[in-house]
Amino acid sequence: MRADENNSSENKSPILSAKGLTKHFGGIRALEDVGLDLYKNEALALLGDNGAGKSTLIKIISGAFKQDKGEIEFNGEPVKIEDPNDAKELGIKTVHQDLALFTLLDVTSNLFAGEEKTKFGFLQKGKMAGECEEILEELQVSVKSLDQKVGSLSGGQRHAVAIGRGVYVGHEPKVIIMDEPTAGLGVEESKNVIQLLKDLKEKVSVIFITHNMDYAFDVADRALVLASGRTAGLVHMNETTEEEIVGMMMGKIKK
Repeated sequence: MRADENNSSENKSPILSAKGLTKHFGGIRALEDVGLDLYKNEALALLGDNGAGKSTLIKIISGAFKQDKGEIEFNGEPVKIEDPNDAKELGIKTVHQDLALFTLLDVTSNLFAGEEKTKFGFLQKGKMAGECEEILEELQVSVKSLDQKVGSLSGGQRHAVAIGRGVYVGHEPKVIIMDEPTAGLGVEESKNVIQLLKDLKEKVSVIFITHNMDYAFDVADRALVLASGRTAGLVHMNETTEEEIVGMMMGKIKK
């Protein structure tokens, strides 16, 4: 059974719900009355042209922006997400498009950045290295050495480190948000990251932005389509077509 069939509002409550989210920057309407529901172990794609409001939406949910209007609920309870720490405390973690990695630091240091393990004020380097190996093995990613600088890793390996930090280190996440997870990657590395996304659904709920329609159909259970800062449609991926989604993005179809 597909997650979109199993996670319908008829038999489950959403883990994350947003209603009426609105954000203006001066006279620019970045987002206007947009909402979404995300269910447990579901992947929701955010689709739309550049400037459609996708990044603004995830920045509000992740605490980078504060909405002008609208409400967010988590596990059925109203919540205020005013900064990224609020989101993290709830169990919402974000892997940004730039990955926010420290290229001159090694793999272990990047994986535990901001979440270092200490005992009596001293870093537990051996413990972190051991956990780092386990995380990379879980993600089915290999590196030459944990001492290798992240800047020397391939694009796919860097994505895995960023995903590993988001999923396995610190507060256990319930929702992972990813902004263009395959941006700048070649075909094979993109396939590896897409497989990571599929595997993530077994552990958490996922929201991801993509401009690649094939990846959206491959990974997502449903898609929220935005156009000019507004909701253009919400569709189940097994009940729609690429042509229909493109029509929504262009404002020709409303669903």
